[in-house]
Amino acid sequence: MTLRSPHIIYSLVLVCLLVSAGCSSPTPTVTEQINAAPAESSTNSLPTPTTAPAPESIGLIDGLGRTVALPAPARHIVSLAPSNTESLFAIGAGDQVVGRDEFSNYPAQVSQLPSIGGGFGDYNYEAIVALQPDLVLAAEINTPEQVQALEKLGLVIFLLPNPTSLDEMYANLITLAHLTGREAEAANLVENLQSRAVAVVKKLSAATDRPTIFYELDSTDPNAPWTAGPGTFIDTLITLAGGENIAAHLEDQYPQISLEELLVKNPEIILLGDAAYGVTPESVLTRPGWASLDAVQNQHVYPFDDDLVSRPGPRLVDGLEALARLFHPDL
Repeated sequence: MTLRSPHIIYSLVLVCLLVSAGCSSPTPTVTEQINAAPAESSTNSLPTPTTAPAPESIGLIDGLGRTVALPAPARHIVSLAPSNTESLFAIGAGDQVVGRDEFSNYPAQVSQLPSIGGGFGDYNYEAIVALQPDLVLAAEINTPEQVQALEKLGLVIFLLPNPTSLDEMYANLITLAHLTGREAEAANLVENLQSRAVAVVKKLSAATDRPTIFYELDSTDPNAPWTAGPGTFIDTLITLAGGENIAAHLEDQYPQISLEELLVKNPEIILLGDAAYGVTPESVLTRPGWASLDAVQNQHVYPFDDDLVSRPGPRLVDGLEALARLFHPDL
């Protein structure tokens, strides 16, 4: 089957890499998030230098287990993934980014940066070298072979591991702070994100129900649309936002679900993560068999910004808040 969205392909490639590396982890429960005090979250998971470096030097272990050394905070950075780009701008290091991958589109000023490719995993190595970066920031969408190829060109590469929880996402922000000299800005950001997430989860502790949710990623085949299963941030955030993902029991992280099973599960809410590609609540009404679903009959079909829940960066907390408002508007 042909997928409609390049971003879905990006997500699926990332999942394949995560599975092969054994990086999956269980979805945290609401109780775990409530009991995780902000101070504990930020201190228990923060990365530390591997040695006692000179005052301006940096040495950190990346997602490939390599010690990456910088003589000073990076000032000319090329980002190879949207989550990295968004995180760099969020901690105040946007002015230090000199190039970005093709998928990076947030914040708005990112579009003014030179693109070094990245569509379907193909990067323009010559363009990267021409930007003369002192750091290339990779993610788990990038293969070890790509990292090695860039290293052979004389570039310093740091692969930021893909987080599997909000705490790990916060830790990644602190890692970036060390690499860019933005420790104070990142500390403030993490404190703000943690307090927002904890506030949401605590409010939802008063919820008396958990609506069933179908999250649609691609409906090119309406009889077998793609969705988000266990081990994905979408599943994690649906749970934290007080919902029940009807695909949480499926084996794959990004599976197709049959129309027959969708009718059996009969979700109360449908979220259109493929809304950016023209899918609308009205178009769902025209799909054969879908009109009998509770979500369709009750007009609980909503377009949703997939970037808020698929990119493992600071906007995950925005996604959590948006989901909570949809699932429990009374709270």
